[in-house]
This record gives sequence, structure tokens and C-alpha cells, in this order.
Amino acid sequence: MTTEDIIIHIFYLVDERMKAVKRVPQTHLYPSEIVTIGIKLCWLVNRFGQVVGWQWATMNRPDQDFHPLLSAQEDNTIVLADLGFRCKEGIPANLKLCPKGTWNERMVVETIFSMLTVVCKAKKMHHRVQAYLEVRLAYTAAMFNVLLTLFHQLHPDADPGKLSIAEFSL
Repeated sequence: MTTEDIIIHIFYLVDERMKAVKRVPQTHLYPSEIVTIGIKLCWLVNRFGQVVGWQWATMNRPDQDFHPLLSAQEDNTIVLADLGFRCKEGIPANLKLCPKGTWNERMVVETIFSMLTVVCKAKKMHHRVQAYLEVRLAYTAAMFNVLLTLFHQLHPDADPGKLSIAEFSL
């Protein structure tokens, strides 16, 4: 058998076994079909780039769902965010909404996410259970903090605000 024949045979076996599984009425997909979902990840980072709080939600949720995370830091810091965090009911006192082109310090988070995409393959998580996804996200935040600290221990002359974890990429 060729590799192509083996793959076709595997798909055939899965499809045959899935015939007995009923389709969920709210969906337009059968259980054997692959579904891709996206998530939103909100990280709070301090002035040194270390993660001090995080929360995630599915892409269909509004950014306002992150307000409790931001409110928890009300006495400690201000939080810079884009206009997607606006809310009719009001925003946390420490939240500063930044129109495009202002408070570019908030781009630190985008820089961090770019690093995580390269080092941790953060855009390609294949978890099917919410708990596993949460563990992966928690591990990623903790690992980032550890690698950032390690970078500054290995390079004591580096600017304390420098963010670099690339040398730890496998």
C-alpha cells in the first residue's frame, strides 16, 4: 500500500465509524468534520514586559469580557487598550483607551505575541478540551516570564526593558 492509500483507508474507517454518531442540531457540521476556533488572549504586562495577569475568551466574545481582569489591577497600574474595550456601562478606572497612533507603549504586547508565535508556535494550538488549552496558555505565560528573567541574567548589561527570548527557541 502506498502512503496515499493508507491515508485514504484511515479516513474511510473514521467516516464509517462516525455514521452512527448523530449530528448536533445547532451545528451544520458532522462530528467527523474538523472545526477551527480562534481565541482572544488578554495579557497584562508590567513595565519590564513580564506577564502579571491573563485571561482568554473565544473569538465570538467581546473585549469587554476582560474588564474584570483589568479591574483587579485597579490599585496597581493603568492598562492601555484599543477602542474595542469601550463599554456603554463604563470601563474600569485604570483602563486608558488609546485611539490608533497614541500611547504606542501598548505595542509591547504585540511584540511579545510575535515572539511567542515564533518560539512557542502560539498560533497553532491543537487542544480539544478547554482545560488543556488553559494549561497551555498558563504554561506559555509562566515560560515567557522565566525566559525573560533568564535573558536578563545572561545579559546583565542589557536594557531592563529589552524583550528577547529568541535565543531560547528550539
